[in-house]
Amino acid sequence: MHKLLAAIVNRLPLQFRVLYRQFLIRVVDLEALSMQADIVGFLGQFAGVLLMLSFVHSLVIYAGLSSCRTITEGMAFLWHMEQHMVALTMLVVGLIAVVSWDSTFPDRRDVLVLSPLPVVPRTILLAKLAASGAVLSIAILTLNFVPSLVGSLFMGIGNRFGFFQTLAAYWCAVTGASLFLYCSVLSIQGLSALLLPRRLFLRLSAILQLVAFGLFLGVFFLQPVFTTPAEIAAPANQWVLAFSPSYWFFGIFNQLSGARPHAPTWLAQRGWSSLAIVAAGAAVSLILCYLRTMKKTVEEPDLVPGPGGLHWSPRFGSALQTAILLFSIRSLTRSRQHRVAFSFYLALVFAIALSWLRSDLADPRPTSLPTSFLVGTFMMMSFAVFGLRSVFALPISLTANWMLRTTQLRPSNQYISATRRSLLLFAALPAWLLSAALSLTFRPWNEVAEHLTVVALVGGILTEFSLVGFYKVPFTCSYLPGKSNIQLVFWAFFIGFIPLAILAAVFELRVLHIPLQFAFLVAALAALEIALLALNRHRAQSAQLYFEELPEELLTTLKLSA
Repeated sequence: MHKLLAAIVNRLPLQFRVLYRQFLIRVVDLEALSMQADIVGFLGQFAGVLLMLSFVHSLVIYAGLSSCRTITEGMAFLWHMEQHMVALTMLVVGLIAVVSWDSTFPDRRDVLVLSPLPVVPRTILLAKLAASGAVLSIAILTLNFVPSLVGSLFMGIGNRFGFFQTLAAYWCAVTGASLFLYCSVLSIQGLSALLLPRRLFLRLSAILQLVAFGLFLGVFFLQPVFTTPAEIAAPANQWVLAFSPSYWFFGIFNQLSGARPHAPTWLAQRGWSSLAIVAAGAAVSLILCYLRTMKKTVEEPDLVPGPGGLHWSPRFGSALQTAILLFSIRSLTRSRQHRVAFSFYLALVFAIALSWLRSDLADPRPTSLPTSFLVGTFMMMSFAVFGLRSVFALPISLTANWMLRTTQLRPSNQYISATRRSLLLFAALPAWLLSAALSLTFRPWNEVAEHLTVVALVGGILTEFSLVGFYKVPFTCSYLPGKSNIQLVFWAFFIGFIPLAILAAVFELRVLHIPLQFAFLVAALAALEIALLALNRHRAQSAQLYFEELPEELLTTLKLSA
């Protein structure tokens, strides 16, 4: 098999193979990488996280079906998990489309480097599509491999060919849903690039990227789940089915697996027709973009000029602090790379918020503070602070770092103080405001205020903890994407952080009713924050800023000395 694949690959044109490898590793911007970055390891860790999610969902399917007592309960649970997996796959594909927002279309680097060479645009387009398809295939396969086997095994019981039919239907539905969403994004991008001037397209593209990110998350967490044929046939739910693509491909799954007439036929028909439309639209827009907009890419600059007139910028302290904070704001808003990286953590924050918003919309009556809400606010604060801290390590432009190196006229502690203020204003404060907005339906008010006080102190502690050993100016130091072990972080979060957050929430909920114990809790948290603040300020006095992330040098000796 390996020899057969190698023979097929070797028969492909050399230009296509070279461009495919280059475009595949450009999922991460190469200008932001250190020279020793392990890109292959980084992509492998990403696939490992999705594979672990696949095992978790397969365990949920097995445990849920084992606990069902009747066939009706089992079919309802299977319908729920099928809809969830189709929607989850579409969410993952949508987030990949947001991450690789402009990677399929020609950029300035491609045009300047490849135009003088004897490479036709068709080869560039096919290589980019193959690279994008490889990333999508890895994500879809690793996320759905184990759940598809477990679910098909249960649904195929009692039928000789039921397992294979269900498995084939599942993969057809999941693949179709993924292609529909990705082709929809490509169609919108291509149509915008063809109809708009490049400067206006670049400005609108950033807005469309954020809108798509919010739309994918909102649909996944807010759309209802229908687990019985009666709920799907109910007239009140028809508008949800008509406007939710995940249900269209759920209908395709039921059509191909032979589960009709439980699912309406028009859902599958709408899924097939919409897939054909967006696939044709994506193909036409991509071909026209490569034929018509490549010259426009070179002739017009990528940097969009700002509007004329007077400009006023708010002050955030001293002149140095204001400059670093404004530099951080503009790096997050203007750089696609940083928006995408921070969007990953914002996805986790808004996922928790949307889950609670959905429950509030279902039952808006005031209730007491539950333990799960306390855990959710702690997690939102953690994701926001540590997410922005990790994005700070991603440089905006390594070629401009020499400006900061040669103009460092002030002590390093002032730069680190500006970094602290950036974390508090752009991560801790928004997470606290979001927690306060979600707390409006809880009573009594004094307990809500006490919990918000604890959340504010936790935000300060997390900010100081994330600054321990962080002697960088935000967005100015290269990084090593393969350095961190994503699988270890993933399991450490589920095994370590979540149980710790649950224990902290249970303890806080118990002391909220006892004023003296709550006062001791606040005093302990404040003392911890002050201690971390003093430690960071003391170390910052002798710290030296660095701008290049390098791996540790290991010296191997033969131990021949006496």
